[in-house]
Amino acid sequence: MLMLTLLLFSLHSVASDEDTELNCDVEVNSEKVTKGSKDVFNELKEKVTEYMNTTKWTNATFGTNEKIYCKLMFTISTWDDATGQMKGDLQIQSQRPVYNSSYTTALINFKDSKVDFFFEPGQQLVFSEMEMEDNLTAILNFWAYMILALDFDSFELNGGEPYYDMAGQIVRLAQSSGESGWKAFEDINNRSAVLSAFTDKGTSPIRQMLYDYHRMGLDQMAVTVDKGRSAITHTLENLAKIYDAAPLSVGLTMFKDAKLDELINIYSKANITEKETVYEMLYQVYPGETNRLDQIKKTEN
Repeated sequence: MLMLTLLLFSLHSVASDEDTELNCDVEVNSEKVTKGSKDVFNELKEKVTEYMNTTKWTNATFGTNEKIYCKLMFTISTWDDATGQMKGDLQIQSQRPVYNSSYTTALINFKDSKVDFFFEPGQQLVFSEMEMEDNLTAILNFWAYMILALDFDSFELNGGEPYYDMAGQIVRLAQSSGESGWKAFEDINNRSAVLSAFTDKGTSPIRQMLYDYHRMGLDQMAVTVDKGRSAITHTLENLAKIYDAAPLSVGLTMFKDAKLDELINIYSKANITEKETVYEMLYQVYPGETNRLDQIKKTEN
């Protein structure tokens, strides 16, 4: 724990804010809230945007063109204007560029449905690596580190390890707070479950898949489409390993939501044998997606 704390302090104290890592768009949908002034939601958007884009999350150097594009979309379903309590959900999206192309690929496309926090006009969002300031910043910190972890994993095998560790620290602090969305085994899709999907031994093949799919697969397709697609076909075998270990793992859902449409496009020009192989692998894990998966077999060479 001491080493982790020292690492966290180092990451946030060495680098300047000039090369921050995230290029984060923020949206706040308050259509379900019918009472009170909407000014507080505009302020929430501004404060979250500033927080995500000016916090220095790592000690890595990021150029302007290297920032990770991500998007946070809050949908506020209830707001208590007396206490400032807001409840709703948060859609998280992040993208990664593909080498030697103008194409960007989704890494995260996930809805966090356990969003419950307090925010009032004039409130400042303060980062702390030592303690949990409030549930809003804890949620933002967790997803910032998960965005970083998956991005780094996609470029270097297990490259996201430090950021999973940081996300784990946030989960442990938040679990002791009693706030919703953090407790282990409370919900198979909450933030604790998301972290476990990438760090538990049984489901850890998802990290090998992140690297092989992106670095050995997509990044190679600009050079040779067949070689890159073959690497993706091979790494999809990890889906069965994850499914056998934890068939309800939220990691499987996250991979589907980020990648299924892309996979359909990738295999649109594959040979029949490759199409059938991929179809069977995906159908085993996602039998409820038959209509979408059928597109793999129907597409023309």
